[in-house]
Amino acid sequence: QVQLVESGGGLVQAGGSLRLSCAASGGTFSNYAMSWFRQAPGKEREFVGTISRSGGRTYYADSVKGRFTISRDNAKNTVYLQMNSLKPEDTAVYYCAASIGTAAQVMGGVMPDYWGQGTQVTVSS
Repeated sequence: QVQLVESGGGLVQAGGSLRLSCAASGGTFSNYAMSWFRQAPGKEREFVGTISRSGGRTYYADSVKGRFTISRDNAKNTVYLQMNSLKPEDTAVYYCAASIGTAAQVMGGVMPDYWGQGTQVTVSS
């Protein structure tokens, strides 16, 4: 069982940047594709992006492509989400997730197996 803990959320002005981190424990980190999802108030949870086990492949939602970057450090059991050019519509709780399957499967709609508790990101206009 993998435990995931997100950090780095907060309040930022539109156009600003934030970097989220997700620390994993309880499993072999490099065995999991890692993803970020988000959920805004009153909306369903949505896919943000995902990264393969090795970090060699990444996939993003169209809404964040070119602004957000996912990376991972398998030696530190950590995945990151660098968010630039933030918009008020990026306001949400951001969740880290781990998948036994591949990043491509997550991109195709297969939900991850393990989830963190989430971290709040608020972008003011």
